[in-house]
Amino acid sequence: MASLVPELLAKKRKRDEQWAAQKAAASVAAKVKSAATRKEIFKRAENYVQEYREQEADLVRLRREARANNSFYVEPEAKVVFVVRIRGLNKVAPKTKKILQLLRLRQLNMGVFMRVNKATMEMIKYVEPYVAYGYPNLKSVKELIYKRGFAKIKGNRIPLTSNTIVEQSLGKYGIICVEDLIHEIVTCGPNFKKVSNFLWPFKLSSPVGGLDVKRKHYVEGGQAGNREVQINGLIRRMN
Repeated sequence: MASLVPELLAKKRKRDEQWAAQKAAASVAAKVKSAATRKEIFKRAENYVQEYREQEADLVRLRREARANNSFYVEPEAKVVFVVRIRGLNKVAPKTKKILQLLRLRQLNMGVFMRVNKATMEMIKYVEPYVAYGYPNLKSVKELIYKRGFAKIKGNRIPLTSNTIVEQSLGKYGIICVEDLIHEIVTCGPNFKKVSNFLWPFKLSSPVGGLDVKRKHYVEGGQAGNREVQINGLIRRMN
């Protein structure tokens, strides 16, 4: 005669079986989704590489055409600027300190990407003696994000160890991987502000060889102010 199973135990077994089935189904669905996401990320990365190569080839062609015609090629205006703080808090005016906080440059050697527009450039010019800035190239953006990139999630500084972190926070904007972050910054895309705010300000090292004459402008032989494309050299020294 088969032993009778208590009703509560039978219900518990049935519930456990249902949970196990749901967990197994969810695991299969997650694997399928992960494989599809990896395929999409790889495809996007290839498209971005092709896009960057085409842009570089166009620039080279236009420069050569201008030279052949004894003319000048006017470089396209930069859309993104990288700002890094090079001086501390000693004797900083309250308004200057507030603007540095608005720019998220609260500490020495912190850097951020910013869109080039009238409002941001006015703020940068006001704190120019305390910062160095310029126009980053693709290599600098990639090195900063891959080597120094951290995400800001619910006020916490989270390392960018996987594309899942990016997708969970910015997936609703079509940004699902680190390459998407880089592309949005480099091209100053429509979601630039969201990506910039998602990235924690970069904490850089003191530059190799140090920085002398910080109080003078870069064009006067100092370190502060706009150094245009030369900012990429400073980024290498601090990254």
